Formats: sequence, structure tokens, C-alpha cells
Amino acid sequence: MSGTVADLPRIRGYHAHIYYDPQTRGRAERLRAAIGERFSARLGSWHDEPVGPHPVAMYQVAFAGEELSSLVPWLMLNRDGLNILVHPLTDDSVADHTRFAAWLGSPLQLRIEVLRRDPR
Repeated sequence: MSGTVADLPRIRGYHAHIYYDPQTRGRAERLRAAIGERFSARLGSWHDEPVGPHPVAMYQVAFAGEELSSLVPWLMLNRDGLNILVHPLTDDSVADHTRFAAWLGSPLQLRIEVLRRDPR
């Protein structure tokens, strides 16, 4: 490990970004409904066009740390071939989407240049 050690109290929650395309939107809809039924998570808007650092269509699932140990393993087993980015929410959006991120499926090339870096 290089650089400074990050502390857990910096994490204010988590996001999972569920990526889809026109052919996989039905799977994304089913996954979204199942997440909503099973977990205490906030389901974000559908983005059928790239938005922010995300190069393809996606929706966001925001959740608290208490859900991490159940939601992420459930996504591992139920993602139905969809690519998912899971990351913490800290003060550094760039690190959140890169160094601190975990991918389920194939990683996508994010547009990191649009994110805010930690000023420290």
C-alpha cells in the first residue's frame, strides 16, 4: 500500500451504479425492483444517456454502511450479467470512483476528469 492510510470514518455511505444498454434494460429493471423490495436503499433516476463520469446508461443505488454486507454479496449473485460499480462516499470523488472502487462484472472506462478531487 502506498500513500496515506484512509480511515473508515471518512465513509458517509455507498453507491452502486448499475450499467445497462437497450438490450439489457429489462434485466436492469428487474434488478432494480428486487433491490427496492429487499433493501433499505435509495434508487436513483434512470439515466439512458451517459452522465457525469459514467460512459453508458445507468442508475444509482445509494445505501448506508449497514447495508454493505448484505447488498453487495446479493448483487454478486443476482446481477444477471450486468456490470456494477460499487464505491464509498468520501470527500474525494476521484478516489471513490477509482482507488476505492470495486467492480462486479467488467470494469468500464470512466470519465474521471469530470469528478471533483479532494483538495487536500
